[in-house]
Amino acid sequence: MISKIINENLIQATKKEIESANKIVIVSHMSPDGDSIGSSLAWANFLKLLGKEVTVIVPNAYPDFFGWMPGISEVLVYAEKKELAEEAIRKSDLIFALDFNVLKRIGDMAASVADAAAKKILVDHHLDPGNFADVVISYPSMTSTSEMIFRLICRMGYFTEMTVECAECIFVGLLTDTGSFSYNSNNPELYTIVSQLIMKGVDKDEISRKINNNFSEGRFRLLGFLLNEKLKIYPEIGAAMMCLRKEELGRFVYKTGDTEGFVNIPLSIKGVVFSVFIKEDVDRIRFSFRSQGDVEANKFAAAFFNGGGHKNAAGGTMFTSIEEAVRCFEEKLPLIADELKREVKRQELSMKEKPVVFE
Repeated sequence: MISKIINENLIQATKKEIESANKIVIVSHMSPDGDSIGSSLAWANFLKLLGKEVTVIVPNAYPDFFGWMPGISEVLVYAEKKELAEEAIRKSDLIFALDFNVLKRIGDMAASVADAAAKKILVDHHLDPGNFADVVISYPSMTSTSEMIFRLICRMGYFTEMTVECAECIFVGLLTDTGSFSYNSNNPELYTIVSQLIMKGVDKDEISRKINNNFSEGRFRLLGFLLNEKLKIYPEIGAAMMCLRKEELGRFVYKTGDTEGFVNIPLSIKGVVFSVFIKEDVDRIRFSFRSQGDVEANKFAAAFFNGGGHKNAAGGTMFTSIEEAVRCFEEKLPLIADELKREVKRQELSMKEKPVVFE
């Protein structure tokens, strides 16, 4: 049994807007990940079943390892086809904003979406949603926006009509936004949803292979370089940091998505509960933060790095040099030292054998 978490008024408001629309656009955030792509393609598949004309637009290129996903060949990349994307936004009756909370997260197409005459519906699981949408469906307790899409389809009464292609895209979002069910994944209802997707025909093992075992050779050589030469551990407080310059990316035939998941790797080290990956991009410095237990990565990102996200997975941005970015991180890190030490201690205690009590 899956509980009815989404408010019924929001379900009905969404149904009403869909019924009155013909041309629907779906937009998602910069640097598309499995949840943004998965939720967008799943929702597009569903809306097409209802006879709608649907266009999915992402701000910039998505990683190659998503290239197998149903419907992805029809996705418009705004950075590559700006005129087509803006025309679709301008002519739309309804815009769905998926997997982001504020318009700045869709980059250069934010103004076009904001100025569009179309009604807008936000479906997202990040904290602090903006006020740009007419209908706001925001549930930070959800594992992913893909989970929200599954629940929306079911609550609208269309689970029976859900295609295997739609189910596959939803599963990609669930898989990637929980780190293959290794964090933010203790809700039993998540596995009820997974079982329903498998009954629809999803091959869980095959999709996991496509997502987790389909990277480039350059990625692994880059990872080896990072771990050998760029990984810094702060053992006294349980933190780790890796940074990467633009010129270092070029040494390893970098492709979009090659650094996906790197930030999680130091958390495999005993005693490390907080990890940051700092990457120099074309015009900015990007931060990825991951944490374990009660360490609140999102608050750290929001307080010091113009970012935010989930409790244990967050991001941030600075417009500075990578040297300044690293300096700033190391300057702010002591501010959460006590929080990190408590989590390290908690994990140490959890590894000790618990006494068995017989009554």
